[in-house]
Amino acid sequence: MIEVSCYYSLSSPWAYFAGPRLQEIVARHRVRLLLKPFDFQEIVPRTGGVPLRTRPEPRRTYHALELDRWRKHLGMPLQLTPKYYPADGKPAGWNKPPGWMVIAAQERGLDAQRLSHALLRALWAEERDTSDRKVRIAVADENGLPGAELAAAEQGAPVQALYKAYSDEAERLGVFGAPTYVLEGERFWGQDRLDFLDRALERRRG
Repeated sequence: MIEVSCYYSLSSPWAYFAGPRLQEIVARHRVRLLLKPFDFQEIVPRTGGVPLRTRPEPRRTYHALELDRWRKHLGMPLQLTPKYYPADGKPAGWNKPPGWMVIAAQERGLDAQRLSHALLRALWAEERDTSDRKVRIAVADENGLPGAELAAAEQGAPVQALYKAYSDEAERLGVFGAPTYVLEGERFWGQDRLDFLDRALERRRG
């Protein structure tokens, strides 16, 4: 079966926007989607990405403009300045645990994509603090997943090993932004490149 890897952070508004469309594409082409949350704050500066908080003011304001355009275009709720998204990126690693929970769900054969989108929606649309363990458990439970079990697995050796492996892969592949989709070594950066991913899958199916 053809596999599509998605390298991203559970703090990315663009990954939130991409969720429904990505799910539709992989279902239509009957390919396997592998969600690969990685250490965005550590890897991206080394691969050429520029974290939002370090960009000049004109680029930060344009980022907000684009978010507004896309939320209207897609008809998806989104807070431009969500309450629990730290503009300064502190504390470092605040966005890692939601990614760990998604990895734990995926390794158990559960609906990791559903969980991932729910966690992103909680942060960007529902003003919920996904860095809080209790919030993650609640979000998982609300979506029919065993929240307490997944939270307990977040810092276990299997999940942490995969998180590091995904981070190493992202650096090796030159992933410099989130989300980045990889199909047989070819990168597609950003939710606005999903059309190209769709076409690439169509060619392989043909």
